[in-house]
Amino acid sequence: MLELLLVRPGTTDFDLEERILGTLDVPLSKEADPEIAKMTREFSGQSIDAVYTSPSQSSVQTAEHIGNVLSMKSKTLSRLINLNMGLWQGMLVEEVKRKQPKVFKQWLSQPTTICPPEGEMLQTAQQRVEAALAKIFKKHKDGKVIIVAPEPLASLIGSVSRKTQLKDVCQPNGGRWEAIELETPVLTNV
Repeated sequence: MLELLLVRPGTTDFDLEERILGTLDVPLSKEADPEIAKMTREFSGQSIDAVYTSPSQSSVQTAEHIGNVLSMKSKTLSRLINLNMGLWQGMLVEEVKRKQPKVFKQWLSQPTTICPPEGEMLQTAQQRVEAALAKIFKKHKDGKVIIVAPEPLASLIGSVSRKTQLKDVCQPNGGRWEAIELETPVLTNV
């Protein structure tokens, strides 16, 4: 059985300010240090086969910290770039709610039906995620692998891995992680 440890990167200033990240490249904030230290303690002693990461700066920094503790290098996968949130990128969540309340509400309740203005549809990102996961699952049939990815991409990776409907696309980052056990890591359309 393959166990996927899905990690959200440590906190960035965008997280603290409640801004929409999307594909903007933002480094970790100083608040990320204790979050990542806690995660690395939880991972130390476990037998981890690989650490994969999104190319976002906060994800790469988080993966490098984890890799250093585990004495392994992380591998960046370009297909794990975060969802392009278009004109919403960099905006405060409250600002988007105020300026486009109907569109934002629909994004929260039915994310597969909405494209942020000049952004990317979830289905496009899902195809990238499926291709990246297929590559990982082909290489790792069992064991444990870590994937570090920011939101909303991390939620999409989770839903594709579990073969469930994507529900919540506004999870915080903040160095959280979850384990997903995959009996047979075969991807199908979600």
